[in-house]
Amino acid sequence: MTQDATLSEGPSPAVRPAEVALLASVFVVAACGLVYELAAGALASYLLGDSVLQFSTIIGSYLFAMGVGSWLSRYLERQLIAHFLRIELLVGLVGGLMPAALFVAHSYLPASAGAPFRVLLYAMVLLVGTLVGLEIPLVMRILKHHFRERYALKELVSQVLTFDYLGALAVSVAFPLLLVPQLGLVRTGLFFGLLNVAVAVWALWLFRAELRRLGAHAAACLAAVVLLLVAFAGADRLTTWADDRFYGDAIVFNETTPYQRIVVTSHAAGVRLFLNGNLQFNSKDEYRYHEALVHPAMAAHGAPRRVLVLGGGDGMAVREVLRHASVEQVTLVELDPAMTRLFATQPLLMALNGGALSSPKLRIVNQDAYAWLDRHPDEVFDVIVVDFPDPTNFSIGKLYTTSFYALLDRHLAASGFAAVQTTSPLVARKSYWTVVATLEAVGLATRPYHAHVPSFGEWGFVLASRRPWSPPRALPEGLRFLTVEGLPGLFDFPPDMARVSAEPNRLSHQNLVHTFEEEWGRVR
Repeated sequence: MTQDATLSEGPSPAVRPAEVALLASVFVVAACGLVYELAAGALASYLLGDSVLQFSTIIGSYLFAMGVGSWLSRYLERQLIAHFLRIELLVGLVGGLMPAALFVAHSYLPASAGAPFRVLLYAMVLLVGTLVGLEIPLVMRILKHHFRERYALKELVSQVLTFDYLGALAVSVAFPLLLVPQLGLVRTGLFFGLLNVAVAVWALWLFRAELRRLGAHAAACLAAVVLLLVAFAGADRLTTWADDRFYGDAIVFNETTPYQRIVVTSHAAGVRLFLNGNLQFNSKDEYRYHEALVHPAMAAHGAPRRVLVLGGGDGMAVREVLRHASVEQVTLVELDPAMTRLFATQPLLMALNGGALSSPKLRIVNQDAYAWLDRHPDEVFDVIVVDFPDPTNFSIGKLYTTSFYALLDRHLAASGFAAVQTTSPLVARKSYWTVVATLEAVGLATRPYHAHVPSFGEWGFVLASRRPWSPPRALPEGLRFLTVEGLPGLFDFPPDMARVSAEPNRLSHQNLVHTFEEEWGRVR
């Protein structure tokens, strides 16, 4: 008879409180470890862009480090509980403070600095991953040592991994739906750092009779709790200070949502909006961008009644659309509800968009634009305004593919026009003409044009339709940039921005994201 069979015979010994505590700690440890991994990935995508690359490399590095930690655990042979307690304190401190530390470091070492910030990021990821990798093997050995009469090896592994995976499941759901929206990334990290320290305090109490230097361990636990609580209480001040230093202007609003980090700054020169650190508009010259985006399509149509705006949750494009008296309904599809809420309720920002998001003609839909178009095949519009962020990663890049533009075409009336913001045809020349080629690949006729926006430089747009475009004879009153006489000049491209050969951007192969990163990387 095997030893496992012998151990499984007879009634199971009573479950002890220490055993329950250790298994519960596995749940907490797994949850904390995954939070640190997700927070690092989210921060890297916010601060460095290209979310697919950042999450892939962060997760790969973290899992590798966990493997290193598991391997190193074999060298911890004595005083396992003391080692476990110390590791929990270290994980709680390093992992809990990691988001705050990275925000502060980014204000001194911005992404444009290149290597220094990335070195710090991955050093912290590797350190936390190694410490997390030490935790589970130690818990298993402590359980085996203290409750050997209850567990055969296969039961021990089964129990521990069950609680480990349950903890990972719970936090993977809570992180985007509850934790980040309610606490933000910095406080989420600190909260779970406190949970790691709580596990250490729990272990200290349960095994106090076996621990040497009990007073020193208790003092370390107390110091860790105090440090994390102080950081938690001062999280808002810390992130505001880091943002002020990084952005240079006074921060009037900042929020980390499940989709992006929103920062609004104010200065004598104007109000600026940043998404994930990238400038979206400056109030001193945004009218140039939004007039150029909206009116060539709207005026060319003549009398558009139904208009769709994709992106543009700041309401600036909607403001320009509503200048046309023929408009009866505007549908705004913006992924992030925090954007539309912010620009519909904050007086400073409502003044910029003229209260456009409160218009009775407006219908706001907070959904992914790709999915919304796919699920509403019967919605047809006279004009579609596409105002997405630049294709800095694959999740945004899908909105610049032949698949997306084919969907767009289905929703465009036969006499309709679509206006698409692209990128700079001067700085990112091939990227710009890739968008043009992608629109043409689905059968749309294009009219590329550009405008100078001081905050961005030379910026590009594309008109797409099934009918020829001709310059309008009139524009709405009150425009500050566009004129009927000057409009044709926007369609003239000098030699340094003239068309170059480019392949269409496809969902299965998003060459645009790579081209965009390469071209803009040269000027950073």
